[in-house]
Amino acid sequence: HVQLVESGGGSVQAGGSLTLSCSASGYPSCSHEMSWFRQFPGTQREFVSGVDSEGTTNYADYAKGRFTVTQDNAGTTLHLQMTGLTPDDTATYFCKTVVRCSGLGQVVKWGKGTQVTVS
Repeated sequence: HVQLVESGGGSVQAGGSLTLSCSASGYPSCSHEMSWFRQFPGTQREFVSGVDSEGTTNYADYAKGRFTVTQDNAGTTLHLQMTGLTPDDTATYFCKTVVRCSGLGQVVKWGKGTQVTVS
């Protein structure tokens, strides 16, 4: 079973930086992609950034130029380096993975989330 564990959240002053990490385990021998979402109280999760199964990185418009997503060579750890943080970035950040196995469909897993607070 695929499991995700996020780390690196915390409190930071405006203009500061944080790096979030998502460590995955239990991947089957199938393609997968990993991404970061964030959620504000009372709203749905929104896409932040991610790496698809081909290694292509993607960013939400608000993240471009401030956030950098990287993945380790094994494809099991995803990092999100966030700079120039503002109070508008205060949210719970979730790691998500989608595993696609030929003939078996896809499985979506979420981490439990890590809180980022910018004051």
